[in-house]
Amino acid sequence: MSLILAIDQSTSATKAILFDAKGKVLDKSSLEHRQIYPQPGWVEHDAEEIWRNVLTVIGDISRRNRNKLSQIVGLSITNQRETVLVFDRKTGKPLHNAIVWQDRRGDSICNKLVTQGHAPGVVRKTGLKIDAYFSASKLRWLIENKPPIAAKLKSGNAVIGTIDAYLIYLLTGGKVFATDFTNASRTLLFDIGKLRWDEKLCALFKVPLCSLPEVRESATHFGTTTACGLLPKHIPIVGVMGDSQASLFAQRCYQPGMAKATLGTGTSVLLNIGDKLRVSEKGAVTALAWVWQGKPTYAFEGIINFSAATIEWLKNQLGLIQSANQVEKLALSVKDNGGVYLVPAFAGLSAPYWSPDARAAIVGMTAHTSKAHIVRAAQEAIAYQIRDVLDMMQVGSNHTLQSVEVDGGPTRNKFLMQFTADVTRVQLKVSNAPESSAWGAAMNGLLGLGVRDSLDELSALPRDRKTFRPKMNPNQAARLLAGWHAAVKRVL
Repeated sequence: MSLILAIDQSTSATKAILFDAKGKVLDKSSLEHRQIYPQPGWVEHDAEEIWRNVLTVIGDISRRNRNKLSQIVGLSITNQRETVLVFDRKTGKPLHNAIVWQDRRGDSICNKLVTQGHAPGVVRKTGLKIDAYFSASKLRWLIENKPPIAAKLKSGNAVIGTIDAYLIYLLTGGKVFATDFTNASRTLLFDIGKLRWDEKLCALFKVPLCSLPEVRESATHFGTTTACGLLPKHIPIVGVMGDSQASLFAQRCYQPGMAKATLGTGTSVLLNIGDKLRVSEKGAVTALAWVWQGKPTYAFEGIINFSAATIEWLKNQLGLIQSANQVEKLALSVKDNGGVYLVPAFAGLSAPYWSPDARAAIVGMTAHTSKAHIVRAAQEAIAYQIRDVLDMMQVGSNHTLQSVEVDGGPTRNKFLMQFTADVTRVQLKVSNAPESSAWGAAMNGLLGLGVRDSLDELSALPRDRKTFRPKMNPNQAARLLAGWHAAVKRVL
């Protein structure tokens, strides 16, 4: 039996998941890493801590599955996408903490570039907006504010990578410095039509082109590894993919018009738009969904910054709950939201508003507002944001969605899933497989290793899903949505 080991390096944790060739999870290990907030709006990760955690979770799997290690045919990687770091070309040692996708220190750089008129050209090449969410402004900030890093990049002694490239470099002992198309396409430095790094974009953000990794298809080989001796033999690294695209792949959204939403720290909604590059005029960004056998597939993406992160805020900052597991029961303890709306613009509002200066608010409170109303409003905000993004994408793509594939940890919350179906007015097909991103990367690994021959063969693999259909009266849903939009208007 062929087994595949996948690393899922997400915003909050690192997992190792052992799959069989049909996607069954045989074992997994997870370890959280610190969220570092040097000042308001800044978010960093300690890349060396992440690397140690990668080795720890691989070690956990290895120790518990000694009798299966010989059956592992490949290692796959999926990762948080726009998070970026600079590290030493010879040693792999980070020269600064990784700057996370949520970080907004690049806002002033982006605003200046937009004012100078660069936005249309950047959109045409990258499919993305000039926004601090993506990697390039983070890099320009480092280069402008950290002279030693700028000097090492200029001399060629330092390199730049998203988390996948950093891990591949360390796993291969520095032999392979490469990323895949999906991660490269999220940097604002990559031409997604020509499928290559762009010299003019690099110059715009002051990034040396020579410091960027080689770009390969997700299903190709990225060297071999023993994970510092934790695996008994060298196994190929095959199947590397940014987490949102990996989830789209795992949900078998291989045809234009098929969409998925991954709920996690934030939410990424992706809609397959086929093999022709198109730029949305309605606020969606265009992503490289994947490149397979030289042929690109594109997708519209709507990005929501705060989903499960809002629930964490209720727990960590307000102390309204002790655990995220409490939120469903609290939401159901009241008959409705009591007129309360929580707009989670903690780091601005992304699609379809793209307002980095917006700030979070709870509106509509009265003397009768309870903790349960606020907790319910936080969950409802996830659904409202998904509705906004789906509306935006359908207008821009000329596809009318009847259903959306949904995955991610928050999908275990049945109240949230039913409310989302009610507000979006589409069927939600919720995956019971909690590791969709890891499985999507592993599916690419199976393709690259020849264990699976085609997308059709992958589509035929079994899967377990639960369907949520709209039940709420359409007029009631429309009233709730109007209340949400009025609340959003107050923070814009």
